[in-house]
Amino acid sequence: MGAGSANDAELVARCRQGDAAAWSELVELFSGYVYAIAARGFRLGEHDAEDVFQEVFARLFEKLETIRDDSAVRFWIGQTTRRLAIDKLRAGGREAPAHDPELIDETFGADDLELGRLEVALDVRAAVEELPEACREVVVRFFLRDQSYAQIGEAMGIPPGTIASRISRCLTRLRDTYAEGRVPV
Repeated sequence: MGAGSANDAELVARCRQGDAAAWSELVELFSGYVYAIAARGFRLGEHDAEDVFQEVFARLFEKLETIRDDSAVRFWIGQTTRRLAIDKLRAGGREAPAHDPELIDETFGADDLELGRLEVALDVRAAVEELPEACREVVVRFFLRDQSYAQIGEAMGIPPGTIASRISRCLTRLRDTYAEGRVPV
């Protein structure tokens, strides 16, 4: 299951019905997202990032019934992770003085760009996972593994001359999948 809002809503609905497998799937689906925000976005140490991770999912479990829009669970998780990461930074004495809003913006504002990039990267990865196997493989080989047309063609048993058109078709599918699965923030 990808990061699409319809799939997210379906997963949350299953969790509300007490489906333990759905809860495990939900945690697995968003675990990288939560950890990336805490560890990369806010540069928390491993222990602090794990604390934030556990607290996010504990709160989600407790408040699952109160989330108004099941399809916006990604947004809820992201916002909760950010708030808890900031709380962790403040508790650790890494807070900017409360009377200096410019310093607070400098401290936390730079992370917003990093978080935005992380969210886009995670959304694109989820969209890639939604692609049919052949498209997923060609996109991963070309863009992530930096393989040439010849290498891709050899590995997939496709003439190298058709790789460019296949990549083009797969990118169109990826763009459509990404656009459909994006949760507005």
